[in-house]
Amino acid sequence: MKENKNFPKQAALYAVISLILLLVMNAVIMPMMNKAKVKETNYSYFLEQIDSGNVSKVQIEKDEIRFEVKKEDGSSQVYSTGRMDDPELVERLYEKGDIEFTESFEDNSVLLSFLVNWVLPLVFFIVLWNVLFKGIGRRLGGSNAMSFGKSSAKVYVKAQTGKTFADVAGQDEAKEALVEIVDFLHNPEKYAEIGADLPKGALLVGPPGTGKTLLAQAVAGEANVPFFSISGSEFVEMFVGMGAAKVRDLFQQANEKAPCIVFIDEIDTIGKKRDGSLNGNDEREQTLNQLLTEMDGFNGKKGVVILAATNRPESLDPALLRPGRFDRRIPAELPDLAGREAILKVHAAKVKTEKYIDFNAIARATAGASGAELANIINEAALRAVRNGRKEVSQSDLEESVEVVIAGYQRKNAVISQKEKEIIAYHEIGHALVAAKQKHSAPVHKITIIPRTSGALGYTMQVDEGEKFLMTKEEALASLATLTGGRSAEELIFNSCTTGASNDIEKATKLARAMVTRYGMSNEFDMIALETVTNQYLGGDTSLACSPETAARIDAEVNNIVKKAHEKALRILSDNIEKLHELAHFLLEKETITGDEFMEILNKEKAMA
Repeated sequence: MKENKNFPKQAALYAVISLILLLVMNAVIMPMMNKAKVKETNYSYFLEQIDSGNVSKVQIEKDEIRFEVKKEDGSSQVYSTGRMDDPELVERLYEKGDIEFTESFEDNSVLLSFLVNWVLPLVFFIVLWNVLFKGIGRRLGGSNAMSFGKSSAKVYVKAQTGKTFADVAGQDEAKEALVEIVDFLHNPEKYAEIGADLPKGALLVGPPGTGKTLLAQAVAGEANVPFFSISGSEFVEMFVGMGAAKVRDLFQQANEKAPCIVFIDEIDTIGKKRDGSLNGNDEREQTLNQLLTEMDGFNGKKGVVILAATNRPESLDPALLRPGRFDRRIPAELPDLAGREAILKVHAAKVKTEKYIDFNAIARATAGASGAELANIINEAALRAVRNGRKEVSQSDLEESVEVVIAGYQRKNAVISQKEKEIIAYHEIGHALVAAKQKHSAPVHKITIIPRTSGALGYTMQVDEGEKFLMTKEEALASLATLTGGRSAEELIFNSCTTGASNDIEKATKLARAMVTRYGMSNEFDMIALETVTNQYLGGDTSLACSPETAARIDAEVNNIVKKAHEKALRILSDNIEKLHELAHFLLEKETITGDEFMEILNKEKAMA
C-alpha cells in the first residue's frame, strides 16, 4: 500500500488540536470539576461544626470561606459559605488548636496534578486517535487513519477464485458472449493484428441468483488474470469526493496489473440516471462522472476489462451504457428446462446421491427457479437425508426439498379440526378437478392437505410435461378457472366460503389484469398497452398509463374475466360432483396423493359410467 504523503500535515494538525483541548480542559473543565466537589451551606452551620470540633481545615478568602468537615466514617466533605463580619472568628479557630489554615483544598502534589491534568488527557487523545480515526480510515478503504481515497477492491487470482466455465451451468449464451473476452486476454496479438479492440466493458443483467457474479469469477479463472472485485455501495461515502477518489485508485491499480478484470457488483448503486433534481446526491454523481472518465481514459488494447452486474438495468445512466464504455449487454436469465437440469447436476456432484436420480423430473417441477434456488434445493435434500439417517440423497429427498423451497417445511404439530380438514380437502380437489377437466391445463402432479410453514394449509402442484415460453389465451383462461376451482368447491359443497382462497384470488386478479393491460387478450381493449412494467428483474411492478376513465373500464373488464372463470369452475364441479366427493374423501384419508393416483380414480369412474 502506498504511503500517505499528507500524513505529517495531518499529524501536526491533530497535535495542535490536542494541545488546544488540553489547555481548555485545564483552564475551564478541571476547575469546574473541583468546584463541583464543594457543597454550599450557611454560616451558622460553619459555626456549629467549629464548636463540635469537626472542622479540620479552613480557607478564608475575601468573600468566601471554605472548610473541611470530618465525618464519623473517616471521610471528609468540603463546604463553602459566605464570609460574615465576625472579628472573633480567627480567635475561635485558634482556640480549637487542631484546625489547619490552608490556601487551597486542591491536591498539592505536583506529580499527581501533572498526571491528572496533562498525562491522562494526552493518553486519552492517543487512544481516541487509534480507535476512532483509524477505525474510520479502515472502513473508508485505507490502511491508515486518513487513507479515505483508497479503493477497497478485493484482488483474486485463479487459485483463489477456483471458478471456471465448468462451474457455470444453465447460462450457455452468456458464456459464449464472454469466451471472446477470455480469448483476447490470452491472445491479444491475434486481435491487434487486424486492428480490433477488446470490448472495454460488459454488463451482466438478470434476476437475483442467476449467477452474474459467478460468471465474472469464471472469466477471471479461465483467463488466469488478476480479478478486482468491488461492490457499488463501497464507492458511496459520507464525504463528497471520496467515492471519486476510490474510482481513480481502483483504475490506477487495474492499469498497473493489466491484463486484468475489474468486477463492479450492483453498479446501479452509483450508476443511476442523473436527473438534475435539487434532491440529487452530489457524491454519487461525482463518483459516476469519475467512472465515466476513467472508462474513457484507458486503452482497449492494454487488456483491462470492466465487468458489472445489476438487477436494474433500466435505472442506469445512458452515458454509462453507450458503446466505448459498456459495449456489451449480456443477459443472465432464469434457466430453461435443460439449464435447470444441468445446474442440478453440477450442484448434485458435490453431494452423495443414489445411483439413479431423475433430475429431469425435478427440473420440470421447478419452472422459474434461479440457479441459487436450485442449489438450495440440492442442499435441502442433503440435509433431509442426514435427518432421516441416510448417507445418500434419494429422489424423494429432492422432491420434498422442492416443496420446502416452494411452500416451506411441513407443520407436523399443527392442530386442525376435522371440519377444516374437510374444507381444505374439497378446496384442493376443486383445483385439481377443474384442471383435469380442461384441455389447456398442466397435468396434476401432487395434492396435499398437510400444512406448510409458508402459511399454506394445502396445495395442488401442476407440472408441465415440457418447457413453455408462451402462454395462449386459452391457457390463461384455463389457469383462471383452475385458480377459482378451490373457492367454487367450497361454495358448492358447504354453501359458504372461507379465507383459504386469498392467494388464489390474488393470482387470478393479477393474471386477468395482465391479460387486459399487457397481453392484449381482451375484446374490450384489443392490442393496447395500458400498463408498463418496472423493475422486471425485481418483482416486475407495474404502473398504469391511462386516464381514470380507462382505469375504471379496465377494472370492469378484469372483474368480468374472473367472474366468467368462476362460473366455468362451478359448472365443471357441478357436472362432476360425485367425483369431487370421492376424491375429497380419498385425500382426507391419505392426506397426500400423487397425480397418478388422482387420475386413476378419475379415469376409473369415467369407465364405470
